[in-house]
Amino acid sequence: MREHNLIDPFGRRIAYLRLSVTDRCDLRCDYCLPKGFKGFEVPEHWLTFDEIQRIIGAFTLMGVRHVRITGGEPLVRRHLPELAARLSALPGLDDLSISSNCTRMAELAEPLHRAGVKRLNVSLDSLRPEVFRSITGGDLAKVLAGIAAAKVVGFAPIRVNTVVMRGVNEDEIEAILAYCTEHGFTLRLIETMPMGTTGRAAQDQYVDLGQVRRRLARQVELIPDILPGGGPARYDRVAGTDTRIGFITPISQHFCETCNRVRLTVDGTLYLCLGQENSYALRPLLRDGISDADLLDHLKRAIALKPERHEFKDRPEKVIRFMSATGG
Repeated sequence: MREHNLIDPFGRRIAYLRLSVTDRCDLRCDYCLPKGFKGFEVPEHWLTFDEIQRIIGAFTLMGVRHVRITGGEPLVRRHLPELAARLSALPGLDDLSISSNCTRMAELAEPLHRAGVKRLNVSLDSLRPEVFRSITGGDLAKVLAGIAAAKVVGFAPIRVNTVVMRGVNEDEIEAILAYCTEHGFTLRLIETMPMGTTGRAAQDQYVDLGQVRRRLARQVELIPDILPGGGPARYDRVAGTDTRIGFITPISQHFCETCNRVRLTVDGTLYLCLGQENSYALRPLLRDGISDADLLDHLKRAIALKPERHEFKDRPEKVIRFMSATGG
């Protein structure tokens, strides 16, 4: 029987872990990674698949039900379907999903889905090829082909994540919504966050999503809705359709009181909050030969460090790590 005893100091039950399998990415989104950045974690510090399986297995024993594979861009980690199959077989893990930019999804959608990954969040900040390239340095056509491949093999739901940026893509929201409606996807709009120097620089492009919701509500009827497993987003459904729009608002309306997630980086550091530096190093413990019982104890100690809330609005300079190093 699964133990349900990962409770943080504020009474929140930890049931969701975001697993970064790499801090590397084949795109360079302006708000995530500086162009020319080379300070990636060295491969010998990466958690091995055995080490990842052991940590996730310990978390599932203590009540974690949902694991999302993230990066960087997770599809650049070699043999990822093998890891996915090992994780999906863990007793107690009810939901294995992935966040991806989908540049490599055309080739990997089928083996990942067969390995047990069922849900997909895809980063898509523009449907204009030239704007997409200016934000990411990448090829929009390749991404759209990857999303299409994921839909064909049966990933569901597919959620499109769009970081809304003033003067960049703010005028595309309706077009991206129409794309999601056409293909049966959920759209999730995200406020820029001051993660590292790149994230703080992007705050000049910050858009309060409350304004965006009011703009959309003048065009379509929005009905407050709930999406199971929807994470931190607050959802509306477009009246007369099954299309949902989620608003992720860490700056204008934080959702810390319901946060049930932690993040494990590729080097085995457990971060307890996206917007704080509270962390716990697990890799040294594993490589020193820690017992299974002691590992469970250390996870409890780590969860005790989870802060009540982030301070993005009050102290935006506090988080020095880049988004790519954190696990999304």
